[in-house]
Amino acid sequence: MLSVTDAEAIIFDLVQPLRETETVALEDALGRVLATPVRSGLDFPYWDNSAMDGYAVRFEDVRSVPVTLEIIEEIPAGVAPQKTLQVGQAARIFTGAVMPQGADAVVMQENTRREGNQVIIQESSASGAFVRHQGAFYQANTPLLEAGITINAPELAVLATAQCTQLQVYRRPRVAIFSTGDELIPPSGVLQPGQIVDSNQYALAALVWGLGAIPVPLGIIPDCRGELKGAIAQSLKSADIVLSTGGVSVGDYDYIEELLAELGGKIHVRSVAVKPGKPLTVAEFPNCLYFGIPGNPVSALVSGWRFVLPALRKLAGLKDWRPELIYVPTKHQLTAGGKRETYLWGQLNGIEGEYQFSVAGGSHSSGNLINLAGTNALAIVPVGVAEIPAGEKVRVLRV
Repeated sequence: MLSVTDAEAIIFDLVQPLRETETVALEDALGRVLATPVRSGLDFPYWDNSAMDGYAVRFEDVRSVPVTLEIIEEIPAGVAPQKTLQVGQAARIFTGAVMPQGADAVVMQENTRREGNQVIIQESSASGAFVRHQGAFYQANTPLLEAGITINAPELAVLATAQCTQLQVYRRPRVAIFSTGDELIPPSGVLQPGQIVDSNQYALAALVWGLGAIPVPLGIIPDCRGELKGAIAQSLKSADIVLSTGGVSVGDYDYIEELLAELGGKIHVRSVAVKPGKPLTVAEFPNCLYFGIPGNPVSALVSGWRFVLPALRKLAGLKDWRPELIYVPTKHQLTAGGKRETYLWGQLNGIEGEYQFSVAGGSHSSGNLINLAGTNALAIVPVGVAEIPAGEKVRVLRV
């Protein structure tokens, strides 16, 4: 049985980022991973512009106030100035409008009084005040966005501003997902005594979608060697990663490991000293990585959060793909058996300016998924530790 550290090292070393790229339009880029660095030929701001509604002035003219200046033009946003300011002149200007030649400051309108074609400046304004200078935020042809980042709303805004309308992104990984077990039925099925509704496909597909990868659901496969072998063979052809739940323990109907070997897989991980999620099978195929995950719903999600998602992030080409682990105080006492690295689910909340972990109430059984609702973090109780008192710091995995 491998330690968590050894298991993750093996798994992450098996994953090589996808190098296949495609070109997408800006409007189709949300959630994609940028494959090449982006530069723009434009400065930002594009030109000197006003950060306020007010009057564009020469600083030398407003050193001493009050002073009366002649208004020579009005410059709305989107209209190019037509005149150059001379001594004793000002231009009415609006937020975002281009600064006229000769002006080097803006006086906000609250500090002025207008009389016809003249404006009385009542409070001075420093040189450069309320002026956003061309290139102050970004200089043309310098790095804008680096490769390996996910394109979300802020990045889309940056790319649109820079007029980057075509982008090189990595191909989305495909992840085949199926559940095994004669006892399983879909959520739409009629529940009979002894049966279990399959929740794992929905949970794992959601993790995959949330990362921007493509889930390939293959349904429920019964505990039949022939059907299971066929499903595995099909999944290996259709995906970059395969996630199956169930069939990886030591029961009479747990066939996954021997079938993987029959299909030519090289098995690197068979079990991990982790709770929940001990029976974890990881096999390598020429163009695919196979994860055989426990069938218990909490074990499936913990395995997904701890091992599968970082591997998938690395495969997707993300620069920051490793698990996000932080140390924070725990609001509640945490207990564990001490023999395996134990993961307790709950919530990471901001309390008086500091993060704090609150463990979910109720049973922390691998079969109890009800108190998983709202989970955004897992507290990690190390091997050899049976208790972490309330108020002590604990290592937490963000999920």
